[in-house]
Amino acid sequence: MTNHTGFVKNNVNTFAAVYRLADLLIIHTSLMLALILRGIEFDEHYLLLSLGANVTFAIAAESNSLYRSWRSGFIKQLIFYAILSWAVAVAAMLLLMFFSKTAQDFSRISIGLWIVFGAVALVGWRLLFGVFLTFVRKKGHNTRRVAIIGMSESGVRLAHEINYLKETGYRVDAFYDDRGVDRLSSPFMDKLEGSVEQGILAAKEDQYDTIFIALPMKAEARIKDILYRLGDTTADVQLIPNFFMFSMMQTTMSHVGNIQTLSVYNNPMSGGAAALKRFEDIVLSSIILLIIAIPMLAIAIGIKLTSKGPVIFKQDRYGLNGKRIKMWKFRSMTVTENTDVVTQATKNDARITQLGAFLRRTSLDELPQFINVLKGDMSVIGPRPHAVAHNEEYRKMVDFYMLRHKVKPGITGWAQVNGWRGETETLEKMKMRIEYDLDYIRNWSLWMDFKILLLTLLKGFVHKNAY
Repeated sequence: MTNHTGFVKNNVNTFAAVYRLADLLIIHTSLMLALILRGIEFDEHYLLLSLGANVTFAIAAESNSLYRSWRSGFIKQLIFYAILSWAVAVAAMLLLMFFSKTAQDFSRISIGLWIVFGAVALVGWRLLFGVFLTFVRKKGHNTRRVAIIGMSESGVRLAHEINYLKETGYRVDAFYDDRGVDRLSSPFMDKLEGSVEQGILAAKEDQYDTIFIALPMKAEARIKDILYRLGDTTADVQLIPNFFMFSMMQTTMSHVGNIQTLSVYNNPMSGGAAALKRFEDIVLSSIILLIIAIPMLAIAIGIKLTSKGPVIFKQDRYGLNGKRIKMWKFRSMTVTENTDVVTQATKNDARITQLGAFLRRTSLDELPQFINVLKGDMSVIGPRPHAVAHNEEYRKMVDFYMLRHKVKPGITGWAQVNGWRGETETLEKMKMRIEYDLDYIRNWSLWMDFKILLLTLLKGFVHKNAY
């Protein structure tokens, strides 16, 4: 047996400690450099500032999982969270200087340079190291030998993902499955090395670094036996949930007393995540409302002058956990339907006013919903709320439909930036919208919110399916 090793052997604990030390030195060195450039002496005030920034950055970084294995995340996400953690540290230091009335003890230009140098350096070293890791892993170094037990749909999907993302450093060496070749069909048939028993024996001979078990969850006894026997190896062992589990929310371990449970249908935005999401909503909605205040006033006057009826139309929607909320919109129709039967707007709908047609095409009718966000009824980003009547109709027709109400509804969302916006005249269109909504809930992160916000701005608010 050959011993395949790379010249940069991955060790999560060691590297994580190095990452933390690198960030600490970068933050401190950036401040020193800023002071040297300005000819200012480094004294106890700047020392305390550096220590405070490092502690705050470390807390924010841990909260954002910045020091997780680079194999389990994309470099762009690590960069995003590095910038976010540095922004939190900077904000904390500026607030401390303001409330302690010590701002006069510091050079404003030096602090400004420090903020810029710190951001560039924290991002820069990650970019360079990410490029380095990608290079060496594509060359076959610093790789982890992978075996997948079970040539199931989820196992094949994992293999495709590993092959596509070379920078993870994983390399699929083998599949093991007890079924005969005549019962299997996969583009990885050349990787099929034998039965599960042979896979376990190979793992005991240290042929693999990581083993993924991709058997159906109903094979509980078989999985338990495999896990027990793989306990006699040094390989990392991971379970892949089957496609039914993929349709669930963010599955987490929980417990009732001493009994462990698997939480399946839960809100992924709870505790600290909920506070972070709410903070995001308050900041974004406050800034946006300040920017759009005058345009909103102009739209309100235009609506009042061109048609009879209220300026703001409040319609019932399902909010968090299915509780009803009043969603605000600029009135774009001659009617204000809010009953158990609501007719969805269609192309050339006679009920839509001339100004209303423009507002709907450009999404300007949605602007008052930022008030809903500030009130706490909605989020800036989340699944788009449907009329209550539509909810009651589609919940009977689309699997897991009501799970979209495990989070607050949003003004823009993952489904919208992927083209599933506007009229849903077919059941298939609604199913696709729900699929993207649930995908957002399963994979929610600040990075994903940032990406959706960016895509919303880049793609614009005008859409051919908005009537």
